[in-house]
Formats: sequence, structure tokens, C-alpha cells
Amino acid sequence: MAVCPECEAPLDIEADEIEEGRVFDCPECGAELEVVSTHPTVLDVIEKDEGEEKDEI
Repeated sequence: MAVCPECEAPLDIEADEIEEGRVFDCPECGAELEVVSTHPTVLDVIEKDEGEEKDEI
């Protein structure tokens, strides 16, 4: 079972969904996570810089 590195919540991720480079959001804290390793499953929080905010149209 994978765990969110930001809030330590258990993540219900199916084995076929885990692949290196996949990005998804933690349902508990909303952190954007990337799979950096599959054996064992290691997740990393993707940090957003202030300059990366999306412009609303």
C-alpha cells in the first residue's frame, strides 16, 4: 500500500495504475504526487513554484 509523503494517508492505488512518472492527487490533502519508483512504490510531492500558477482566462 502506498502512503502520501505529505499527509501520510494510505492511498488506494491499483497495481496496474502504478508506473514511474505517473502523477495524481492525494484525495486527503490534495498534494500533487509523482511515482518515482515502483518496487517498492515510492511517491514524491511535486512542489509548485509561485511562478507556476496557471493563468485563468
